[in-house]
Amino acid sequence: MKRANNYVKIIDTTCRDGMHAIAHQFSCEQVGALAEALEDAKVYAMEVAHGDGLGGSSLIYGIGAQTDEQWLRAARSKLRKTKLAILFCTGIGVSDDLRMAVDCGAQIARLATHCTEVNLSHQYVTISKQLGLEVIGVMMMIHSVEPDKLLEQAKLLESYGVDAIYCMDSAGHLLPDGVKARMGLLAEKLMIPVGFHAHANLGMAVANTLAALEVGVSMTDGTLRGLGAGAGNTPTEVIAAVLKMAGYETGIDLYKAMDAAEDVLAPMLSRPPIIDKVALSIGIAGVYASFALHAKRAAERYKIDARDILMELGRRKVVGGQEDMIIEVACELANKA
Repeated sequence: MKRANNYVKIIDTTCRDGMHAIAHQFSCEQVGALAEALEDAKVYAMEVAHGDGLGGSSLIYGIGAQTDEQWLRAARSKLRKTKLAILFCTGIGVSDDLRMAVDCGAQIARLATHCTEVNLSHQYVTISKQLGLEVIGVMMMIHSVEPDKLLEQAKLLESYGVDAIYCMDSAGHLLPDGVKARMGLLAEKLMIPVGFHAHANLGMAVANTLAALEVGVSMTDGTLRGLGAGAGNTPTEVIAAVLKMAGYETGIDLYKAMDAAEDVLAPMLSRPPIIDKVALSIGIAGVYASFALHAKRAAERYKIDARDILMELGRRKVVGGQEDMIIEVACELANKA
């Protein structure tokens, strides 16, 4: 469904996607402070969870400093008008995680699958609807399929009764033309709103977000200071400024968004997100952005180049949920060295 006016909803995912960049170590106090700042900035919604979604805290994905429930309650206590959203990845979360989130005051469930496996989310759409949640179907790694295939999967999600559909360029691999081809087709052919989530591994997050909006997308994501997996995401404060200059309405208080990024988040960080050689390799290889830390650790352990690991993972078309392949590939490369 093409955008009917110039209003764009922005969901801030600093306290979910941003978790990847800090090994899921936000404290409840920090989440609460960020929630209060995003509320003051009048951001439409904030997403809170482990970086890999509800239930992601594990040895495979990384142990969180707090539980999802603790993070959610910390955020909820500071929010009044800004909505509380969660990410739920099929194969990681379970239905009880959704019930817990509702008990904590979550209002939006973003149900994520690989872009060719949306059928796996059908039961969770039903459960989320029964729990009274606004439901957004999320398709990850959208660069890995052609637009017509993506539309087929999106139509399945639409038939399940989701309220909106989001597409994630999870590897930060697409260029604007690729974004327009995919997002324009979905915006034209679907009857529900469409959203876009960008990563910055090739430095294209803001440009790709603008490209998506130009073809009718009505929702998008950001994180303060671009904090996120790989080289990070579209910076919330930057996209709010760019959209204002481009004539879009977001409802965001731009100065407050800048304050949230610089005065609240920045002191919490040991380093800002950057396009380093590993993040850039992720964008080139087209693998999941959250592989960055895993690949760096495997490279150090096996005394090989993390870029070689990522390129091989890309050649094998490894997707999120197959993090165990990082060690397997690292072992194989080390044995060949």
